Amino acid sequence: MDIQNEVLQFKMDIGIKKPDSIKNKEVKCPFCDRENLTNIIDTYGSIIYLDNKFPTLDDTYQTVIIESDDCSGDPSKYSLTHLTDLLTFAIDKWDEMEATGQYKSVILYKNHGPLSGGTLSHPHMQIVGLKNIDYNKKITDVYFEGIVISADKGFELNISTHPIMGFREFNILIDDKKFIPQMGLYLQIVTHYLLNHFYKGLESYNLFFYKWNGKIICKILPRFVVSPLFIGYSISQVSSQLEVHKDQILSIYKKELESISS
Repeated sequence: MDIQNEVLQFKMDIGIKKPDSIKNKEVKCPFCDRENLTNIIDTYGSIIYLDNKFPTLDDTYQTVIIESDDCSGDPSKYSLTHLTDLLTFAIDKWDEMEATGQYKSVILYKNHGPLSGGTLSHPHMQIVGLKNIDYNKKITDVYFEGIVISADKGFELNISTHPIMGFREFNILIDDKKFIPQMGLYLQIVTHYLLNHFYKGLESYNLFFYKWNGKIICKILPRFVVSPLFIGYSISQVSSQLEVHKDQILSIYKKELESISS
């Protein structure tokens, strides 16, 4: 059987030099030191797009979007205007890197919290051009299907019935960039729910963005210690309480969800 496991080589010599303000609170945040940032590509208000100073992945081009000048900010706290501007900016830059034609695929994602895989607490997203790997080869329709929490023509929020990694994953799907404001509201609701109502003590989540079947998709994963079944056998699990989470969101954020279609 021909099983291909495409891998990225991690440059340990660069990785060990990265500052880690998540684990070590004494580390000075480089994203707060805005006057000394280098290789800036573009800006929009407090948003800064620049080359990643620590490109740890071989055969890639790594960039960073500093989301704001608030070191403790995150999508659950931003104004909807700023969040919409941030998503628009990030997706535009994602499009621009893809349009160069230099990469097999380009990924856009965000780490938040100590279990997310990140090292800096200052809110940021990353856009990475993969020269030899097409992320679409491991994606399938079912990863973005689920129990619908809220939807209207052109946009949808659901909780995945076939998660990629496991248990509970939320999907936001929009048909076009004109629905980015709706994506922003859904993203704010879900991240606020995860950090405040979902599971006591939860601090970490990831955002992963996809272009799939003509849609722009954001998958939101709350992060815990990863299941050994997924690590050892790539077996995903799904929670038996998906409807509970749906009902909680519909109850807690009733006013916000009603406004999205008004």
